[in-house]
Amino acid sequence: NIIKFFSNNKSAKVSLVLSNKREAYVLKRAATLNVRSVFFDRKELYEKNKVLRYLTMYKIDFIVLAGFLWLIPENILEVYEKRIVNIHPALLPRHGGKEMYGEKVHEAVIASHDKESGITIHYVNKAYDEGDIVFQTRCKVDPKDTPGTLAVKVHELEYEYFPKVIEELVAKLPDMN
Repeated sequence: NIIKFFSNNKSAKVSLVLSNKREAYVLKRAATLNVRSVFFDRKELYEKNKVLRYLTMYKIDFIVLAGFLWLIPENILEVYEKRIVNIHPALLPRHGGKEMYGEKVHEAVIASHDKESGITIHYVNKAYDEGDIVFQTRCKVDPKDTPGTLAVKVHELEYEYFPKVIEELVAKLPDMN
């Protein structure tokens, strides 16, 4: 969705896809859409600076995380301060943190009897889900909702809003190079 959204965009483009999952669908999609993609492992991220070298080599100005569950190393955070965003499938600060991803988030929302859920787009810092909030939007949690039905509602919000918010943030960036 993000790659396609920016494929005909005059102000920004997806130049590189990085994944820590060798079989991630996004790598196949990137290849289909002629976007460079690279697989990396934990050691290459944290010890060898391979990821930072790729970001520098391809002159990446802004980083979007989607489904990435590791903390970003300090050296990348320093170079890309307020230039890395993540999306979380709940209204932070509720239901955030290291183990809060995927179905676990929706299970927690249902178990807490929250009346609403939604998405949070936030800058990334050195702690899970604690960066400054950039955008939130909400959906109603119905009494009959299950984690699965709530996940569908939240995914629709992600699909609709994440690319637009990225576009707005990128448009405001000063040049890095």
